Amino acid sequence: MTREEAEKSDQGLPLEERITGALVGAAVGDALGGPVEGYSPEQIVERHGGRVHGVVGPWNGDAWRTARPIAPYHKGDGHVTDDTLMTHALIRVYATVRDHLDAYAVADHLVPDLMTNPRWIPELEAEALPLQRIFLAEKWLVARLHYGHVDPREAGTGNIVNCGAAMYMAPVGLVNAAHPAAAYAEALDVAGAHQSSYGREAAGVFAAAVAAACAPGATADSVVAACLASAKDGTREAIEKVCEVASRHTDFESALGPLREAVTPYDTVGPDYRSPSLGARRPSRLHAVEELPVALGMLVVAGGDFHHAVLGAVNYGRDCDSIATMAGAVAGALGSPVPEGWAKTVAEASRLDLWEPAATLTAVTREIFVRDVQRRRAHERAFADLGGAGCSD
Repeated sequence: MTREEAEKSDQGLPLEERITGALVGAAVGDALGGPVEGYSPEQIVERHGGRVHGVVGPWNGDAWRTARPIAPYHKGDGHVTDDTLMTHALIRVYATVRDHLDAYAVADHLVPDLMTNPRWIPELEAEALPLQRIFLAEKWLVARLHYGHVDPREAGTGNIVNCGAAMYMAPVGLVNAAHPAAAYAEALDVAGAHQSSYGREAAGVFAAAVAAACAPGATADSVVAACLASAKDGTREAIEKVCEVASRHTDFESALGPLREAVTPYDTVGPDYRSPSLGARRPSRLHAVEELPVALGMLVVAGGDFHHAVLGAVNYGRDCDSIATMAGAVAGALGSPVPEGWAKTVAEASRLDLWEPAATLTAVTREIFVRDVQRRRAHERAFADLGGAGCSD
């Protein structure tokens, strides 16, 4: 073993590999989950003749354009969805600001990007404004911030409570790598422009999960522990209960039903994902989004293995593109390899460079860390000048 290899072994994977693993892993999970989103594990088996084990085509085949008129998107064949589009958009904000973000950064940079810069949209098979693809819960950002001139810190209030903000918070966790408390706080601020209640909480906890996964020696269990240290109310209880059940399984096949049963008391959508219950997506301190606890549960079942965690998330069904996005991001940040074949297929099918955003965010993350150190040292000097350092009274 060379000295370089020994240092890498002692220190774990370098930052750039963890960031690349998280972002490429999130995109791959998104693309694999997209074509079976909204269906149950049983329906997925019936449609595909068994469990999904990789990239598959659209649920409705060549009729994808007309089968669901309200969402005429080409989900499948390796196409990423709005989860990845929003993640990349947030990275572009970091690349512009080159420092920590807040709700005002969403108003000043993310919203204009969604509204004014055409980009290749894989599901539309065309270049278009991201605004024309994102879901209603994300269009809320434009309606409230650009047209409504609402205080960005409060703009998320009134939006449906779902995982819309959480699904693209991996960059916040990566910028705060190995510092889950800081990731949680920053994500709560950023997500305040988009979500309220347990939707905003999920954004904070998912960012904390990604940050915790970046720590040298991190495991699926240490990630869950970091999440429980930050999470509040129903979100915390849902993660605890789901991961407790997950710890009894080592294969996603046996875990599919038990994880759904464990999260059911906290999920407001109800048993029929496409026909939400009366209380669906309304603010509450007792509930949680389904996606994050299940993603963490699959991570525990898989022991942090990317392949197993993502396939478990995909075959869970329901909002499985977001579940697999989250599971893929955390497993990738832990250092579990993203299968090269999947990554290559998704990149080529989506006509996106999945590695460039990771390189960009790595450079920005290093810059932000230098600024953080400078700010911390300045505070230490000021506090010492006040007589605070080393004082016992």
